[in-house]
Amino acid sequence: MKIVLEFCVVLAAIFIGSRAGGVGLGLWGGVGIFVLTTFFGLAPTAPPVDVILIILAVVMAASVMEAAGGIDYLVGIAERIIRRNPRQITIVAPLVSYFFTFGAGTGHIFYPLLPIMYEVAYENGIRPERPMAVSSIASQQAITASPVSAATAAMIALFAPLGIGLPTIMAISMGGTLAGVIVAALVQTRVGVPLAEDPEYQRRLLAGEVQPPAGLGGEVLKRELPPGARLSALLFLGGAAFIVVSGLFPSLIPKVPVSGRMTTIPMPLCIQIIMLSIGAVSLLITDAPVAKVVKTDVAQSGLTAVIGIFGLAWLGDTFIKGNEAVIIGGIGDICKHYPILFAFGLFFASVLLFSQAATTRALMPLGIGLAISPAFLIAMWPAVNGYFFLPTYGTIIAAINFDRSGTTRIGRFVFNHSFMLPGLIATTVAVLAGIGIALAFR
Repeated sequence: MKIVLEFCVVLAAIFIGSRAGGVGLGLWGGVGIFVLTTFFGLAPTAPPVDVILIILAVVMAASVMEAAGGIDYLVGIAERIIRRNPRQITIVAPLVSYFFTFGAGTGHIFYPLLPIMYEVAYENGIRPERPMAVSSIASQQAITASPVSAATAAMIALFAPLGIGLPTIMAISMGGTLAGVIVAALVQTRVGVPLAEDPEYQRRLLAGEVQPPAGLGGEVLKRELPPGARLSALLFLGGAAFIVVSGLFPSLIPKVPVSGRMTTIPMPLCIQIIMLSIGAVSLLITDAPVAKVVKTDVAQSGLTAVIGIFGLAWLGDTFIKGNEAVIIGGIGDICKHYPILFAFGLFFASVLLFSQAATTRALMPLGIGLAISPAFLIAMWPAVNGYFFLPTYGTIIAAINFDRSGTTRIGRFVFNHSFMLPGLIATTVAVLAGIGIALAFR
């Protein structure tokens, strides 16, 4: 009964925090820890400092890039790619969304692409729901593959003590998520009736609510970019590439004396050093306004991620560690025989937490404690992309609002929305494909 009551405290903190939104998730996690320690006598675990510091370092570098105009520069490249292949937008747009999130480490880069997708699809008589819904899913799947995302930071910190490095994590997760996005995009090309036959679109057309796309007229938007925009983007992407290369070739990482022995600097510390350095160099040579850095969208979303992980992951750790024997003893045998069940736990936890990073940091330690193969845990990691299950996530709401034709929508029964099919397909295929890749690492 005590464990049940403690679990209710955890759920209550998540529920109230999700209702508050933003940093409210993390703050209510702190309230949950207070209740568990004060009234139930659980010892608080150590907060996830390594993960938080990695995220802060990456967010600062990405925020400098945004302040210098680097994200606008990348969006311009994406626009040109999408407009070059208008008839194949349902395939091209999600791949562009995937790789841009992969490189930037944040889904923030996805939002400026939505009006471009809508206009290109609408101008070519393609149902806008098709590229917009699957691209929203792709932009989030890439977070569980990007070497500089908050979720990957959590994975690196958790798996480094097990001898599992970034190359293994990326090989499994990138292969799985990319396969999931491609399959979902192919299926999406057949979703729904053609635009001209959609009843809601016809109603809006007759009512004068839908106008031909204005502004771009099929042309690439000419953006006035700061002088250092291109350089800031190249610096950030170069830093991300260097992190991956350092993981592949550990000899590149310096060795320092620790307790009289020459020891390679741990990968979490390397990421922090590299990304802080990239941010500093970018500030120096691009003349990005320092005051603008902390006001960028990337900085704001990064702060939300840090607070969420700080409170929620700490709450989850405290609950699991305080009841480790009962929890692991109760479900350990089941997960050992049917490890795929752990993926369902990741999925439904992410539905509640709305954060791949927070879900990763909260539940992956449980999977490690259950002695599930690390390679299989990485394969199941894309299951933390269950944010789409409830149509309340930012990318979902934005896609619905940008689709003026009304084809991207939430159904009468809430769950039958435009993102459910591509989300389920992409996540399922990503996990299954990841398991196939993981078999090669056993």
